[in-house]
Amino acid sequence: MTPPNFQSLREIFQTPVRIDAPLFQRPYVWNREIQWEPLWEDITRLTETTLTDYHNPSTHFLGAVVLQSSNSPFGGLPRWIAIDGQQRLTTLQIILNALHRQLVAHGHEQIAAQVLPLVENPDYIRQNDEDRYKLWPTNKDRNAFVSAMTASYLDTDNAGTARNSPGNTTSSQLIPAHQFFMEVISTWLSDDESPERAHALVSTILDRLRIVNIQLDSGEDAQAIFETLNARGTPLSAADLIKNFVFQNLGTAHRQAEKAYNSYWAPFETDWWEKEITYGRVTNSRSSWFLWQWLIARTLAEFPIREVFRQFKNYVATADIPVAELLPHIRRSADRYRAIIEGGARPVGELSRPELFSYRISTLDSEITRPLVIWLDEPEQAGVPQEDKERILVTLEGWLVRRALVKVPSQGGNRLIIDLIKTLSRSSQDDLPAATARFLTTNATTVGYWPSDHDVRASLVGSRAFQKYRRDRLRMVLEAVEDHRRGYPDGTQLSMGPIPRGKGTVEHLMPQKWRKHWPADLTEEQENARDSILDQIGSLTLLTQKLNSKVSNSAWATKRTDLISHDDVLLTRDATKLEPPIWDEETIEERTSELIEEILTIWPVPEGCSVSDHDSGPGVPSATVTLRDLVGSGFLPSGTVLRCARQSSRWRAVTATVTADGRISLDGIMHSSPSMAARVAAGSDSENGWTWWAVDGTGQTLDQVRASYRAIKATEANE
Repeated sequence: MTPPNFQSLREIFQTPVRIDAPLFQRPYVWNREIQWEPLWEDITRLTETTLTDYHNPSTHFLGAVVLQSSNSPFGGLPRWIAIDGQQRLTTLQIILNALHRQLVAHGHEQIAAQVLPLVENPDYIRQNDEDRYKLWPTNKDRNAFVSAMTASYLDTDNAGTARNSPGNTTSSQLIPAHQFFMEVISTWLSDDESPERAHALVSTILDRLRIVNIQLDSGEDAQAIFETLNARGTPLSAADLIKNFVFQNLGTAHRQAEKAYNSYWAPFETDWWEKEITYGRVTNSRSSWFLWQWLIARTLAEFPIREVFRQFKNYVATADIPVAELLPHIRRSADRYRAIIEGGARPVGELSRPELFSYRISTLDSEITRPLVIWLDEPEQAGVPQEDKERILVTLEGWLVRRALVKVPSQGGNRLIIDLIKTLSRSSQDDLPAATARFLTTNATTVGYWPSDHDVRASLVGSRAFQKYRRDRLRMVLEAVEDHRRGYPDGTQLSMGPIPRGKGTVEHLMPQKWRKHWPADLTEEQENARDSILDQIGSLTLLTQKLNSKVSNSAWATKRTDLISHDDVLLTRDATKLEPPIWDEETIEERTSELIEEILTIWPVPEGCSVSDHDSGPGVPSATVTLRDLVGSGFLPSGTVLRCARQSSRWRAVTATVTADGRISLDGIMHSSPSMAARVAAGSDSENGWTWWAVDGTGQTLDQVRASYRAIKATEANE
């Protein structure tokens, strides 16, 4: 390595040379606000100093570049590789090109002649078109670079695309950079057309901007220096660092390296992979997130994403896998990863089980499971039947959804998923679904426990779900119930397809502003109870925004008719088919219980496994107790006879019977709730069955029986 040398742009670019930005370098990312404008301000400030005092020796330091000597073709240009500083070098070439063009445009051809040799190599030494330029950028920037340096982007058609520029240049920052410097230089020269002003600007840019030029011999460790200097300038992503490492260590000729880049790495430099994604409080490119998750799946080690580059180097060193073999492996995993995520993002149509899993875990922010999805598709698991892989995902999805419903803290989830993958890697490949179920259902810690049916019911029954859960998660659960009724994804589908995902709005069947639109003669206590009950899951459905706007505040009779006529969501039909057609607190509670049972069916405890109930807090709220609970606990034995609780009642002779499944039999007709039976018995549209019915012989109302049940449960919880 030669000693660091302070050089002007004239000294760096005066002699014929070609500086190549390696194909594995990241594209040009400098922008106007952070780099171009501050640099131009420095240039103009120094130029003003030159105009007032030409003998002032002031210079401006631009930073350092690291160039490594490269083998030059026989009789061709001396070649260097830009190990570090290619963003800076590229910007300077853009400035010099814009300066030359504007000097010519403003009539300063003689002064412009000083600049041209710093931008273009002479014809006699060029062996190909690329040798025209002093700098040749990385693959992704080449079309835009040529368009900028030839100004062909100025010759645009009506669509605004450059007719003479090769390929698509719209996503590159190079053309905006060239436009910016063309504009500011033109403005500077137009303020005063004198040759002195043009000379001062040229002198500043060519002679007073200084760079430390560090030059390496071809055999020196450029990677080590590159990593040391990475902290300067715009930070590199994990994907950028890994790319640089991989292609520095590929060990093939340039042509083969470029072929490998185009085949295996170039897709990572498309918009989809470069999109910034935030998980938790950390933001990275999607390609960096994938490489982190892929490496976890390969190493089964827990580490933060900020350490992925160091872990990757360690993996390459210890796995004894040539880098050339890793590239196709990574590409295959990345293609599968993208296909699953993009498939899961499709709003319409049937999804594969991995795609549906991807959609649902995305709404749960459960990206911690991605390494398992990657691991299942790695070559070592090629012998695992696809059906078994899907059963593993179904089991994991049930664990995640139940935990989300009971709001279990997610801390420690990364470690648990890694431990699960380790367990599966040690298990027989024909036992992986069962091993997954055993692992998730036998973990008694808060980090890993599987919520029981009791836990889920305790969290949902009587809960203000509309307020308790994030809207996209609540929508996903309701979509799952709707698809279950349509026969998806278990293969018993009806003629209609699955419900569009992420499109419907979660809406109340009873409007939130019921006092205005559904007035009722209620006490203050009853009004407060209604406010709470209308946010329960049983009061919710999925509607299109257009239909919701049409029916949202209508009276129930009108709303019910419109829903029957215009809505094909099965989730709504259970409410619209009620007889008598009443929608009140009692029906909401009953529908809440029914939906909960359906949710438990969709995401059950795995067959052959059992889980323990967890303490969900003291007592059980009144609204959470159903007739089924009272029958099941023995508080209200099956066969109990009920009579009207009102004194001097004309309905004293009316009797009903409690059934074993928690319903009420009245004149041989089964009713799902006390209030439904009371309305039929009384011939009224509004009756509270919990206070209307009393136990024959004791005179206790069902509400009093429910209160006794709550008191005992509260005592048990306190003990």
